[in-house]
Formats: sequence, structure tokens, C-alpha cells
Amino acid sequence: MLRGNKVVLRGKQLKDVAADYTWKQDAELAYLDGSSLLTIPFWEYLLNYAEQFGYLSLERRGFAIETLDGKHIGNCMYYNLNKYKGETEMGIMIGDRAYWDKGYGTDAVATLVNYLLEEMKLRRIYLHTLEENIRAQKCFEKCGFAPCGFQLRDGHNFVIMEITR
Repeated sequence: MLRGNKVVLRGKQLKDVAADYTWKQDAELAYLDGSSLLTIPFWEYLLNYAEQFGYLSLERRGFAIETLDGKHIGNCMYYNLNKYKGETEMGIMIGDRAYWDKGYGTDAVATLVNYLLEEMKLRRIYLHTLEENIRAQKCFEKCGFAPCGFQLRDGHNFVIMEITR
């Protein structure tokens, strides 16, 4: 568990499935995440979700973002971890709109970045964000990320941002 000023990042649990399913069915959230809208029924999503707990990956780790009083408001993760290069990619989504523009996303990013740089001793963290997602870019810049490139993927223009040590 990682503690920030406004959030706690904890390991994903089966109890997170209902919120995650709802967020993945939200067209705006899917768009901002650069992903497809989830269309499978809940029971199928639940089976896939539960199956993920049986696999331990050294290259990725997902976290639930909770408020300090324990409300699950989103998710973040690191993935594509390359220990040799000392780098990883990260992503974040605040799914509960009641917590947008209140500093929860910034605190979650800062908490995860601190863990990756200080505890895991990585040298570079990078991410992709939609070119038009200015709110996310401002959040990442507050946490020390800087634009370092662009990428066209699945018909979307992404800004690549990084933070290095």
C-alpha cells in the first residue's frame, strides 16, 4: 500500500470489479483512456477479472486509487517494466467524476512516481496521453513529466511524456 496526501494506492481486489466494469462502459472515460468501450456482459468481465488474480507479473502492477476514507475512485498502474533500462510506462484513470479536478489524480500520480523512482530505483517513467486531454497533461506536468514525442495509435494522436532521474 502506498500513501499519498489525498489517496492510498492499494493492490487491486475482486471487490473493485463493479466499479471497474462501470467505468469501462463509460464512453467518455474509454475515449480519454484511448481504449475501446467495453461491451461484454458483466459475468464475462467478472470471469476475466478474477482470472487475472491467478497471474503474478513482474512487468506490471495495478493499483486501486482510494480516498483516505477508503472510497475507490480510480485505478493506476505501471507496465512494460524494463529493469535493464530502468524504465516503465504508467497510466491512471480517475473513474469517479466527483473526484475530478480536486487534486486526487495529481496525488495518485505523484505517489506512484515517487514509489517508482525512490523505491524501485527506476531512471525513467513514461506515458501516453491523448493530445486533446489537456487536463491530464497539466496533471502530469505538475508531477514533473515533460512532453518528449508524439505517436499515432489506433487513430488517436498521443503525446508521449516522461520523467527522468
